[in-house]
Amino acid sequence: MLANLLRRIDSFFEFFAAPLLLISRLLIAWYFLPEGIEKIQDYSGTVTLMESTGIPGILLPLVILLEIGGAILVAAGLMTRLACFAFALFTIVANQIFNSDATSQVQQFLYAAEFTVIAGMTALMAVGAGRWSLDALRGQR
Repeated sequence: MLANLLRRIDSFFEFFAAPLLLISRLLIAWYFLPEGIEKIQDYSGTVTLMESTGIPGILLPLVILLEIGGAILVAAGLMTRLACFAFALFTIVANQIFNSDATSQVQQFLYAAEFTVIAGMTALMAVGAGRWSLDALRGQR
């Protein structure tokens, strides 16, 4: 009886896999897109912040390209695995640089929370963008 119930639950989620993956992709895009836009709006302030941590400000255009371009790719489901891989690496590095202050409870929380974001990207790397994506359309050709 329990095995049958568990099979039904699995079937339910498998039936809704495409919209659930779309929601996951949109949430990841929603996480990164505003960050990229904010960096454009406060370009000089972001360069100052980057340089204060030893990161060359000349890298900011690449960060903006990743955050905005990657968000668009993930939302559309195009090159999703590659974009999520780039986001995961970027998030790990940025998290080490900006959130690793063990003396601040807020920084400790942010540090741990970033791994939840990485988990979502890792899941999308594993399963792909789903049926409701440009990756799926590209694969049908």
